[in-house]
Amino acid sequence: MKLVMAMIQPHKLNDVKQALYSNEVYKMTVFNALGCGEQRGYTETYRGVMEEVSLLKKVRLEIAVNDDFVQPVVDAIIKGARTGKIGDGKIFILDLPECIRIRTGVKGKEAIG
Repeated sequence: MKLVMAMIQPHKLNDVKQALYSNEVYKMTVFNALGCGEQRGYTETYRGVMEEVSLLKKVRLEIAVNDDFVQPVVDAIIKGARTGKIGDGKIFILDLPECIRIRTGVKGKEAIG
C-alpha cells in the first residue's frame, strides 16, 4: 500500500480529477495549502507599498492506493497537472504500513478499496 501525495496548481485540480476518474481512481483527499519552490513568489504593489508574496496557493492531494494502482495514479496526476512551466508541482510516494476502515474494522488492502 502507498500514499500518493501531490502538490499542484489550484486551477489544475479539475483536470487532475478528470484524469484520475478516467483511470478509475475516485477516492482522494484534497487540501488547500500555501508553499513555494522554484517560483519563489512574486512582488506586488498594494496601496503604494511593495509587498513580497513568497507563499503561493497550492492544492495538496492525498490518495491511498494499493501497489498496482500507484502508476495509474501518478500518470493521471501528471497528465492533469502538467503545463510545462515552473510551479506544476511535485508528487511524493510514501509507504503506507496500515489502513483500517473505521466503519467495518477491515484492515490492509481491502480497507483501501
